[in-house]
Amino acid sequence: MTSEAMPIPAVADLAEMHAAGAASGAYVARLHGSLAAVKPLWQRLETDGVCTGHQHFAWAEGIVEKLVPPKAELAIVEVRDAATGEPVMLLPLMRRRAFGHWVIEWLSCGVCDYSAPLLAGAAPWTRQSAEAAWAAVLSVLPPADRVHITGIPKEIGGVANPLALLPQARDSIHSHYGIAMDGDAETVVKRICRPSFVKALNKDLRRLDRNGGLALVEADTPALVDSIFGRLVEMRLSRFRELGRFDLLAQPQVIDFYRGAAHRGLADGSVRIFGLRSGDIMVAVQYLAVHLGTLHALLIAIDQGAVPNVSPGLCIMGELIKWGRGAGFDYFDLSVGNQSYKEHMGAVKSVLSELCYGITLKGVVASGVIKYRGQGVAFVRDNPRLFKLAQEFMQRWRRLRAGR
Repeated sequence: MTSEAMPIPAVADLAEMHAAGAASGAYVARLHGSLAAVKPLWQRLETDGVCTGHQHFAWAEGIVEKLVPPKAELAIVEVRDAATGEPVMLLPLMRRRAFGHWVIEWLSCGVCDYSAPLLAGAAPWTRQSAEAAWAAVLSVLPPADRVHITGIPKEIGGVANPLALLPQARDSIHSHYGIAMDGDAETVVKRICRPSFVKALNKDLRRLDRNGGLALVEADTPALVDSIFGRLVEMRLSRFRELGRFDLLAQPQVIDFYRGAAHRGLADGSVRIFGLRSGDIMVAVQYLAVHLGTLHALLIAIDQGAVPNVSPGLCIMGELIKWGRGAGFDYFDLSVGNQSYKEHMGAVKSVLSELCYGITLKGVVASGVIKYRGQGVAFVRDNPRLFKLAQEFMQRWRRLRAGR
């Protein structure tokens, strides 16, 4: 195969180009260049199949409207059973130009923690069936130099993720955490969380309550969405500037995306925002995606200095576990990241997979650079002294760039 990716037809022509699909053993695949072309199937799989809250159609629609780079092209692949013609999965992908070459990525643009196909049902996948389905996908994708899909969970709703079963998949340096919720809502935190967390939580909740009363406030009107989400942005950017760290919410289009998704959530329930108020002060805000029995914790912001010696973030997490169980949810997803509070709570850790490999010579070289860079990051992260030095260096550098 040549080291250069061939030019691709315009996005509007993609669906026509592959209208007949392409076969690969047990599966056939079809490429679509727009969300409209797959909307009925997408919403059917979202409702009746298996997916995460990061793959809701409304979420993807917001990504396309607000975040997809101008020269990127949608590459949404529908996979069907070759014998029956029934759909088996849908993969929301995109192709974009990166440093002089073409790369196939997940349709995420930084706002999807998980890359998981929408599956038609809970039928088990094997390595062989995953390989056959992926071969069908590759046969219809536009020419590219490499594949770069990160954040692949090993399972989707208890079903093996076919992407994680592929021989090209490898464990990434990232993990995600979650905690199952069951039983009575009033006692759920005490039963499912570690005793040390419960003790600290109760102590902090009492302190917040003494500050003028404690209330978990849901943003259930457009005005409250704007108000509480605005407070989240304000607290989060202030905190990240203080730490000298970059945050996606520093980009106006990302703020617009999350605000728009929250407003849509008022109608379809796919997004919820909660604020924790102590007296007249909003001390924490949590932004969640919702899918069936799962609460996905996406964004959190805290006012660390509002009430001394209190962790507002842990308080709102504890209150949301109680609220979520009372509302019938059975799983609290704490998302990606190795923050110590997650293990302190008693959440279960799972390593994420990734598909990062070259197709052409140019793609192989780029993937190799990315792989070794990731290994370097992992080495620094696992060495406490180096990690602290790296954090301090990045904080100073970002503060210098900000002119502070």
